[in-house]
Amino acid sequence: MKSFFSYNKRIMFSITLILMGTMMPLWLSADAVDLHSLMEKLSENPNGNTLMLTAILLVMLNTFRALPHYLGALLLGDELSVRLERPWLKVAIPIVVIPFVYFFINLYNPLRYHFGGPAILLVCSIIVLQFISNGNLRPVLKGFILIQLIFGLQWLDVVVWLTPFGFGGGPISSELKIIASQIGMDSALSFYSLLLCCVFTINTLVLVIYLTVSEQKTLMKHNLHLARGEIIESRSGREALHLVHDLKTPLALIEGLNSLIQLKTKDKAILAYTERISNSIESTSNMVSEILYKDKKNWCSLKLLIGYVRANKLSYSDIHFHFELGAGEQTEIFINKIRMTRAIINLIDNACDAVEGIQDAHITIHTAEDKQHVKLGVEDNGKGMTHKEQKNILRAGYSTKAHPGVGLTFVKNVVEEHDATLHISSSKQIGTIIWIKLPKECVRHEHTNYR
Repeated sequence: MKSFFSYNKRIMFSITLILMGTMMPLWLSADAVDLHSLMEKLSENPNGNTLMLTAILLVMLNTFRALPHYLGALLLGDELSVRLERPWLKVAIPIVVIPFVYFFINLYNPLRYHFGGPAILLVCSIIVLQFISNGNLRPVLKGFILIQLIFGLQWLDVVVWLTPFGFGGGPISSELKIIASQIGMDSALSFYSLLLCCVFTINTLVLVIYLTVSEQKTLMKHNLHLARGEIIESRSGREALHLVHDLKTPLALIEGLNSLIQLKTKDKAILAYTERISNSIESTSNMVSEILYKDKKNWCSLKLLIGYVRANKLSYSDIHFHFELGAGEQTEIFINKIRMTRAIINLIDNACDAVEGIQDAHITIHTAEDKQHVKLGVEDNGKGMTHKEQKNILRAGYSTKAHPGVGLTFVKNVVEEHDATLHISSSKQIGTIIWIKLPKECVRHEHTNYR
């Protein structure tokens, strides 16, 4: 659900930018930046300084008016191509949207917008940008690159000898070039315009390559970090499995000797002791099976599960642990007891990290039940998490600490193995509660009859 809303948010942001670009001539007109005043001053007293100042102001005006819908079309193409798994959309959408914006502006604006050479070059440059970056650049970086690219290519509109080729066909650009020709400054204007165009275009190309390589390096570091975390988890898991597997041999020996004692004695007290030993061996054998085989599940009461949690953790001297056990302690859940206990302990470990250094630090272990679920929860009064951290916290390799984040990845895996769900609720400086919600199909009550 969160990803759905995030998806809609990004789509709406892109559409908003396109609409802003469509309405931009109403908000940022030539009069708003005194461009017409400069043109009149240039007509009355032509000189090179006023000419260049007017050209700079015109290019900046065109850049800021074009940026929203160009960036919006670029981001919309990116988002839809990923979500709909249609890579060609990242090219097709800018090609369709940008000319449509020019068309719509000309429907209401008496000052005709010219979809000429710079606009066509910008669309082509966006296509090249999409292929070079290959989805590795963040939106903010694309916006930074695009503003430089637009500013550079807009200078072509004031290059006098490019007018026959579709550059600078707008009324203000045309008038500026006519005045430049009349005062003999057409060559100077064209030279400086081409120079600035080359500087910003080359700078944009270098920036794209540099940022793309940097983003790829960052991605590679993240993947290496992720792989290292997975290796650590896998190696630790294999070592633990080998050790647990080796327990089967002494357990079998103990079981054999215990059976031999039962056969050799008729003493009732000794037989009672050997029966308790047999029960303990069976319990230990079941635990070994649950550790070795993650699909191995048995019915376990909430009382027994909480007992395992108490035995394995809750030894922090500076943290107060509370239990709010809203569900019946004899309620049974069909789980792999060892892995579920380990998952809850991992949640407690993370909660302990969250309350580190906080006065009156306390952690609450919850059990609760409603019509759809039996819930196991861990709550802390720690520093809380941002929305971004909540979104990424379950991703393998992600950690808010200085070591690979594998604990919550394990919790996520255990939850999925039990067809359960994980719910995180957190607020900065207030705390976090994480619920494991087991479906009713995995629950039975003491009074239920089974055949």
